[in-house]
Amino acid sequence: MSISFVIVDDDAVSRRMLHNIIEQSGLGEVLGTAGGGVEAVMLIDELKPDVVLIDLLMPDQDGITTIDQLRAIRYSGKFIMISQIDNKDMVGKAYRSGIEFFIHKPINRVEVQAVLHKMNESWKYERYVTEMKQSLAKLDIIERQPAVQERSIREAARHILMDMGIISEAGSRDMIAAVEHLAAQPQPAAFPSLKGLYEAVARTSKQSQSDIDKESKAIEQRMRRAVMTALTNIASIGLTDYSNPKFEHYAPLYFDFKDVRLKMKMMDEEAAPDKGKVNIKKFLQVFFMEAMEKIKQA
Repeated sequence: MSISFVIVDDDAVSRRMLHNIIEQSGLGEVLGTAGGGVEAVMLIDELKPDVVLIDLLMPDQDGITTIDQLRAIRYSGKFIMISQIDNKDMVGKAYRSGIEFFIHKPINRVEVQAVLHKMNESWKYERYVTEMKQSLAKLDIIERQPAVQERSIREAARHILMDMGIISEAGSRDMIAAVEHLAAQPQPAAFPSLKGLYEAVARTSKQSQSDIDKESKAIEQRMRRAVMTALTNIASIGLTDYSNPKFEHYAPLYFDFKDVRLKMKMMDEEAAPDKGKVNIKKFLQVFFMEAMEKIKQA
């Protein structure tokens, strides 16, 4: 199944160039094009492409406004921003709006192909996560041998954390305890709230409710620091070698890719570190699913 695109740009030449690059390079299928943001919202809502390539500045409304409108009507596809503007604030605002990549004007075939290849990889990984969710929903956890599963899930979890370079982080112990708790549940269920998961881990070492509440907050902080360290490690690999298999696997699978790109940008510019943002729930969901998948493959 090929990836589908819609191109939004008020410049007809740019639309035609992008259309030709995509289809001549075998990168996917262009479902349609639009010359402005207002037209694009209606077209994308109708066609529902996997990816939208959208110009930042257009006469009727800018690309960021258009993205916000599409998110408001629950369009769930990916965005690639196109612009000749190189203002850091505008680029940062574009990433915060939810774009995955940025293509500079004038259009360069090599850059477009490189970005779209990365988008294809990111899209494949998300499909992989979806398939894992579907396969895990079919698992009969009740029939598993608890003692063997506990050892297996711990080993699988440790292997993943070692690969990301965070096994020595205090929060890694909490993550392992969390996946052990999830794997021990009697039947597949919706992923619990983070608060509920923190409390479940806290109860393994604390008795009173006040101690559990206090430990839950400590667990949250330890996990957040560990995930931030993992993000830093993965971003560092990406700066050195964007095609590194470890970067290509972990960056889009465990993190929101815009967070990875922003982290890489900060590291590349040697900007002062900040607290940053990470999606803890996404990280733990994927961590649990991948650990369970490793058990199946063992």
